Amino acid sequence: MNFAPTELQSQIADMIKDFADKNIRPKMMEWDETQEFPVEVFKKLGDLGLMGILIPTEYGGSGMTYMEYITAVSEIAKVCGSIGLSVAAHNSLCTNHIYKFASEELKKKYIPKLATGEWIGAWGLTEANTGSDAGNMQCVAKKDGDDWVISGTKNWITHGKTGDVAVVLCRTGEPRAKNNVTAFAIEKGTPGFTAGKKENKLGMRASETTELVFDNCRISDAQRLGNIGEGFKQAMIILDGGRISIAALALGIAKGAYEASIKYSKERFQFDQPISNFQAIQWKLADMATQIEGAELLIYQAADKLMRGEKMTKESAMAKYYASEVSVRVATEAVQIFGGYGYTKDFPVEKYYRDSKLCTIGEGTSEIQKLVISRDILTQ
Repeated sequence: MNFAPTELQSQIADMIKDFADKNIRPKMMEWDETQEFPVEVFKKLGDLGLMGILIPTEYGGSGMTYMEYITAVSEIAKVCGSIGLSVAAHNSLCTNHIYKFASEELKKKYIPKLATGEWIGAWGLTEANTGSDAGNMQCVAKKDGDDWVISGTKNWITHGKTGDVAVVLCRTGEPRAKNNVTAFAIEKGTPGFTAGKKENKLGMRASETTELVFDNCRISDAQRLGNIGEGFKQAMIILDGGRISIAALALGIAKGAYEASIKYSKERFQFDQPISNFQAIQWKLADMATQIEGAELLIYQAADKLMRGEKMTKESAMAKYYASEVSVRVATEAVQIFGGYGYTKDFPVEKYYRDSKLCTIGEGTSEIQKLVISRDILTQ
């Protein structure tokens, strides 16, 4: 397998670097401090074709592959994890779910708006007491004639307040029963659908995270995505690709922290020489570089299998697990290399440090990834 960057990937990387230097880097710490979700940035990213990367051109998307998608998410995350996270969630969760499972009518209704950045998408699976235990969710949809009435709450939802449309997974059967979850597309402004508490987070602070609250929210059956009871299966398919998204996000954060460390180690002098001359620093950088390359290879392996239509649940879980843990380790070592300066907000690595941790939790914790991997290897 040859995973060398293509000309298109290189062009995307250059485009994002230029865009980020002008539109993200100057204000990212302000957004981080205030937890502002910069909607205008995502509109501009839509103009660049980065809000519908995986969507075919006939629906207004860019029609690119997962290889270009990984490049885009990781390059954005090298500058700001928050923006990278929101681009990943919008593309791989909400937009991708509608594209893969909605009726043609709903696709034509929502995908062009999402793929161009006119609309922002949200995706709701997690609840306060049912993170990985999705079969026991308490957000319930009950059939009433040609409508569904939804009641309950979703938690930790990216773009929960700002999102124009949300894909929401609701229980439509008995708790823990087989095939008891169904997916719906619900528009902002639908009576009974509101955003709840906005989370005050350690990192990824410019990526909005809120509750979704449903109080007898009535929607048409036409808003259903796929068949009744197929929602959990759909979610697992979406999360296979979502793991690659978070792995790419983690990779970008790790690369950003590593590149900052390389630069600083050559500029910081101690005992009349740059600290890059000291073996203690050299070995840290060697470990960082090796782990980043290993993570990148796992990510591209998973993407390659996905694009060829092969089963890749194990590979995507490995990529997500390893890349996210590498991101935390690299960011931690970056702070150590920077010393006291690494602990301040005047230098970039403290933000990489805070942002990296989410990658080991979101879209399945590291522990869940190990469960997925072990189940696969033990059933071979």
